[in-house]
Amino acid sequence: MLGFPLSRICFEGPAERLDQTDIQQPAVFTMSVAVYRAAVSTGRIQPDRIGVMGGLSLGEYTALHLAGAIPFKDAVHLLYARGRLMQEAADRVPSGMVSLVGADEAKALAICEQARPKGRIWPANYNCPGQIVVSGERAACEEVLRLADGAGLRAIPLKVAGAFHCELMRPAADGLRPLLERCEIRRPSVRALSNVDASYHTDPGSIREALYQQTVSPVRWQACVERMLADGCQEFFEVGPGRTLTGMMRKIDRSLPATNISTVSDVQLSG
Repeated sequence: MLGFPLSRICFEGPAERLDQTDIQQPAVFTMSVAVYRAAVSTGRIQPDRIGVMGGLSLGEYTALHLAGAIPFKDAVHLLYARGRLMQEAADRVPSGMVSLVGADEAKALAICEQARPKGRIWPANYNCPGQIVVSGERAACEEVLRLADGAGLRAIPLKVAGAFHCELMRPAADGLRPLLERCEIRRPSVRALSNVDASYHTDPGSIREALYQQTVSPVRWQACVERMLADGCQEFFEVGPGRTLTGMMRKIDRSLPATNISTVSDVQLSG
């Protein structure tokens, strides 16, 4: 499908290649889809009870595929190209991302403003209460690390290839646009949320535009979850590698059940 054995890299490595974003993105997508399908086959997830699909960053592509909007082959090719384009954009400008623990939107914007004399930097991920990630040029990220303590925040540099979800990714977005125009996209059969503004995806044209904008815009994940809660969602499943979204869900609303499904044992029905 991609012209090389993605499954062999997943199972055999080398790890350095698997960690590169052009491979990592289609690999995470493929595993997430496989876990979802396995969970459906065992009855762990019941598709007729799913009211909304959502995902963070590349997870939005997974959500759109599972919602019937993007065929599997098109999504894999888009994510492989997206990863390559994002890496190329990151290679143009030394950059990174920093997680600010204890920040709200106002504090994140303020610390970016203070750091901006050192370089361009913006909020990039509004994940959950007390966790906002900023993204920008390396010198500005280093300035955020210096300023954080004085602002009452804990700053954690992230191990990423570059400054994602900000204007430094504009070349990647522009490279992705013609690929989005060529791929098959349909109206979702299940409601699916946009990272950009927590609205529901509708027609193919608006989906293409939202995925283009997502590359350079902050991910509003907390707002996505709050939209699902407001619309009556009462149970959440995270499928794929890692437990990141499950942890964020507990910080957004601990009262509602959020289940991670990422292993063979997770897929099986209990009892």
